[in-house]
Amino acid sequence: MLAFVFPGQGSQRPGMGLGLYREFDEARKVWDRADSILGFSISDLAFNGPEDELKATRNAQLALFVSGVAALRCLQSAGVRPGICAGHSIGEYAALVAAGALDWEEGLGLVRVRAAAMDRAARERPGAMAAVIGLPPGRVAECVEAAAGSGVVCVANCNSAEQVVISGEKEAVDAACAAASAAGAKRVVPLAVSGGFHSPLMAGAAEELGQALAGARLAVPQVPVIMNVTARPAGGPEEIRRLLKEQVVGQVRWHECAEAILAAGPRAVIEAGPGKVLSGLMRRMPGAPPVLAVEEPGDVRAAAAEFGAGKL
Repeated sequence: MLAFVFPGQGSQRPGMGLGLYREFDEARKVWDRADSILGFSISDLAFNGPEDELKATRNAQLALFVSGVAALRCLQSAGVRPGICAGHSIGEYAALVAAGALDWEEGLGLVRVRAAAMDRAARERPGAMAAVIGLPPGRVAECVEAAAGSGVVCVANCNSAEQVVISGEKEAVDAACAAASAAGAKRVVPLAVSGGFHSPLMAGAAEELGQALAGARLAVPQVPVIMNVTARPAGGPEEIRRLLKEQVVGQVRWHECAEAILAAGPRAVIEAGPGKVLSGLMRRMPGAPPVLAVEEPGDVRAAAAEFGAGKL
């Protein structure tokens, strides 16, 4: 049994997906169809940049989703299929596609709504985010609580036992960062983001996405999808709708998601899409199996040779 994981915002970069597009029909079909549906060339932006435009929330989420699905289709064509899935924030949508719970074109529409709504919310209610490194999650939570008098602030992502991301209004985030440094954090790193994601500042975006989710066609996952909000497998369509909406304002419990994946006993973990962030986090987990990042043609061939039932 294989685990598939899909990266989140921050993993985008110019050139993402280009190698697979050039080499595999499966990837070309996904990117070309996405361009047609969206009415503009997300593929050109992903492949060529400019970087500033690509990292804008309204574009980055679309590019990451399409790139993840394109990598997924290349793997599936070689008979490399998941037995359990998860995705970090926007990556959760590609994970649901991989598990058969969401049609990818339907997913593209949802991601478009999500990306635009979060981009708009970030402008209407400006925020900030910062990574706290080398301080236990419980201590970071205490620092966040201590800073709450300065404004909206919360834990946004618990990525590992050593890396926690906080989010909210800038003054409150700065206060929490100062408290974390005083508490012994090894590093506190402000993130280059356009808003306070996974915090109450995104409430308007969550409501807008919820309206789109209400009409979305979803199915019971064919394999478990470990959801960000609960770190547990998704149930049926109604629960998925609720959790996808909550995820916009809620915490990404990635460390717990990774623990749940490893508890299922996969023979390997495959990160499908650009970057190696989730691969790096997974490799540092105690007892982690082999981990393979799949973003270039050679990665697909390696996965096919090791785990596939078909040929490319």
